[in-house]
Amino acid sequence: MKKIKKLMAATLALLLTAALLAGCGGNGAGGQAPTQGQSEATENGGPQDGEKKVYKIGIVQLAENGAFKEMREGFLNRLNELGYSEDMLDIDYKNAQGDIGTLGTICQTMAKSDKDIVVTIATPAAQAYVSQESDIPLIFISVSNPVAAGIMSSLETPDRNATGSSNLVPVEEIFQMAAQLTPEAKNFGFLYNTGEANAVSTVANAKAYLDANGYSHQEVTVTNSSEIQQAAESLVSKADAIYVPIDSMVQGAMPQIAQIAKDAGVPLYGSSPVMVVDGALATVSTNDTQVGATSADLADQYFKGTPIAEIPAVAVSDFIVVINETTAEAIGVEMPEIYADAVKIK
Repeated sequence: MKKIKKLMAATLALLLTAALLAGCGGNGAGGQAPTQGQSEATENGGPQDGEKKVYKIGIVQLAENGAFKEMREGFLNRLNELGYSEDMLDIDYKNAQGDIGTLGTICQTMAKSDKDIVVTIATPAAQAYVSQESDIPLIFISVSNPVAAGIMSSLETPDRNATGSSNLVPVEEIFQMAAQLTPEAKNFGFLYNTGEANAVSTVANAKAYLDANGYSHQEVTVTNSSEIQQAAESLVSKADAIYVPIDSMVQGAMPQIAQIAKDAGVPLYGSSPVMVVDGALATVSTNDTQVGATSADLADQYFKGTPIAEIPAVAVSDFIVVINETTAEAIGVEMPEIYADAVKIK
């Protein structure tokens, strides 16, 4: 089963990254992160192989899941495309394994290190690092709402020594898709961690859309991973369909949540393509690899001399529809013709 899931994830990555074809980049420090391949400098103005500069990069995330892995690899691969070969990158990858206290300790250590930049994946890690007020710049990956999270005053104003990629969550498009795929669903359930600002703001936007369009909704929230199974089991008995926002903690349990929803015959909508690989019915989402690559472009600007304060954050808004055909068949969802061109997962 693990081999099949890895094959599905790899196939999805190929479908989603046609524009990012080119080699592999970066290396994992101490064997902690995946070792990427190596390429020569390109015509994009990246560093040349004759230069001896080694860029020390700390990468921090709260937990591991498929989406974060694709973002991290998208970041490293894009650096490679820009000419930063393996021997020019000193990558120090740290994973807090879902523990907020450990995340704070990791960020405190990174803030006092000799890194050239620190890269965080998702909102909790970005918030934890920014709170250190370090002189080492932050390039964040995948913060849905950097302003609401307190990471910057506006996307155009990196005023806390931080910039990066914001992956907008198109809640309106997600629920419009749900109306096409599962028109009988009128009562939506939300499952998320109240401690994640991006999840809270995304659910607030979703509630506003549902309220304005005659739907009802309810929620079951969690504060730690041990609560997720019980929360999912509770929600499938109450809701016609479930929506999970981008959430570091909950995303790690998506295979489990998806199985519970499938067994109950309840459609489960996610916020990331990898959630669909893990068994959710469908999503409208940004490309996780592209989100990581966008942050690498911003890191490249900084390495070439542009101050962080002059590098606005980028909201990635190229959306794709991803549908899990196996899940659709299992819960009896027929595919409308309108989604004939969607990315399909089997």
